[in-house]
Amino acid sequence: MRVMAQMAMVMNLDKCIGCHTCSVTCKQAWTNRSGVEYVWFNNVESRPGQGYPRTYEDQQQWQGGWVRTRSGRLKPRSGGRVKKLFSIFANPKLPSMQDYYEPWTYDYEHLLTAPAGGDIPVARPKSLLTGADTKIRWSANWDDSLAGGNEIAAGDPVLRQVSDRVREEYENAFLFFLPRICEHCLNPSCAASCPSGAIYKRSEDGIVLVDQDRCRGWRMCVTGCPYKKVYFNHRTGKAEKCTFCFPRIEIGQPTICSETCVGRLRYLGLMLYDADAVAAAAAVKDEHDLYAAQRSVFLDPHDPAVVAAARQADIPDDWIEAAQRSPIWDLIMRYEVALPLHPEYRTMPMVWYIPPLSPVVDVLRDTGHDGEDMGNLFGAVDALRIPLEYLAGLFTAGDTAPVRAVLNRLAAMRAYQRRINLGEPRDESIAAAVGMTGAQMDDMYRLLAIAKYDERYVIPAAHAEDAHRLEQLGTECSLDYEGGPGMGGGGPYGQGPFGESSGTPAPIQVETFHMLRERQTSDSFTDPGDEPRRVNLLNWDGKGRPAGLFPPRRDTSTGGAGIDEPGVIDTDGSAR
Repeated sequence: MRVMAQMAMVMNLDKCIGCHTCSVTCKQAWTNRSGVEYVWFNNVESRPGQGYPRTYEDQQQWQGGWVRTRSGRLKPRSGGRVKKLFSIFANPKLPSMQDYYEPWTYDYEHLLTAPAGGDIPVARPKSLLTGADTKIRWSANWDDSLAGGNEIAAGDPVLRQVSDRVREEYENAFLFFLPRICEHCLNPSCAASCPSGAIYKRSEDGIVLVDQDRCRGWRMCVTGCPYKKVYFNHRTGKAEKCTFCFPRIEIGQPTICSETCVGRLRYLGLMLYDADAVAAAAAVKDEHDLYAAQRSVFLDPHDPAVVAAARQADIPDDWIEAAQRSPIWDLIMRYEVALPLHPEYRTMPMVWYIPPLSPVVDVLRDTGHDGEDMGNLFGAVDALRIPLEYLAGLFTAGDTAPVRAVLNRLAAMRAYQRRINLGEPRDESIAAAVGMTGAQMDDMYRLLAIAKYDERYVIPAAHAEDAHRLEQLGTECSLDYEGGPGMGGGGPYGQGPFGESSGTPAPIQVETFHMLRERQTSDSFTDPGDEPRRVNLLNWDGKGRPAGLFPPRRDTSTGGAGIDEPGVIDTDGSAR
């Protein structure tokens, strides 16, 4: 048993209202710059729908994720080392810009400068790529508003699999929102697909990142990721992806999408898992067993043997304590209400979802029944307006049994808590019907409905003694074993076909987490005298010289030293 720690997220889809606040704040924090106008590290999709990029779930077309060979081992669906070697300069399995959408802005300047006339001026949409007039045909969530009707919904790869069991009349259409970020998988196929070893999984917290110095822009990672959450910056020629807001995580703060979510639907916490069991769990034969197989990889942080093994693996005690208080452990393992997104891709995703139950209550209420009665709720789960088969196609590789069990538990919690709110005596039979106790129902209700900030986000801060590890790229992950499927091949110090796959990683310089914490929690404003010397290079497009990038030029006519004339300034202002 090799214990490792992994930051993970769970989203409660019953609470998502599709406001896109998470998408906008993520955009402002990470991709509000030139070259990534079309990129959304966090996006909210409408279901059913084709998604972003369009039909990304159709792996027959996009060749993402893993496939199991006849020998029982895994290989990237897009091909192994030899195939990638021969297609290194021409990768045809990539979404086009039209599959994402052509980013645009509006010609607001025309509204201000248009001469007086008989017609009201308009702000025409302008392409951010070409600058020419454009017609808006698609966006990151074009499927909104009842999935755009049958015409767009027909392109949903998941809906295609169950279309014979779903009535597609417009008046019976169903809709729910699905927020998506990078899954930060335990078995990332994007890392295995990268010829240069630029994508790595940090050993201390499992966050998957891209080393910009090592990236060569071959875009094999875009093909390899089945969720299409790796993007190509057309200005820098580098791959970029969701970072799980690692500078915030390192100081114990939640990701920006979690922090700003108005529905409070996101939960963050630490999970302990057995890294030696990942490869076998991802390679189980039956796709319906993948959900249970991934759950078997997680280790109980309350088990004394696991705690001892974690300490032996140099996991700090406060991290172990955080794993014991983790809401992720409770939602996945204790209450069993969270499910992984597309486990059939065999990447072992670490962003899980609680499927939506609300339409059940709505349907019962609209038909004149008591929408919170246990008997009505249990009987209506199978008649859910969102078909079980569709939810199973998203979360359990088509197996409806785990989805039905989750919805039954959520329905039981509603019925149990409703009796308490009405002043009626507790009915333990409701909890027993789904294999739970009344105390567990209370705890689950508190976590899902009224949990406080520090209960939803249990994030252990990085240790000062581990700062050197945080400034360096971790290489340990489930792909690092002899004969592993990654392009590097054979462990963390192997050499790939292009001579630079693994080995000692190049450091990535980030803001010291103590400085970041002090600035974000301080009650006072930043010293104005320090402001001109601070530059956010993430928002610099490489053109010109932004203010504050270099020290201010001094007036040499008075004897001062300019930036091109280094010198020592005396107290009287003269240079020597």
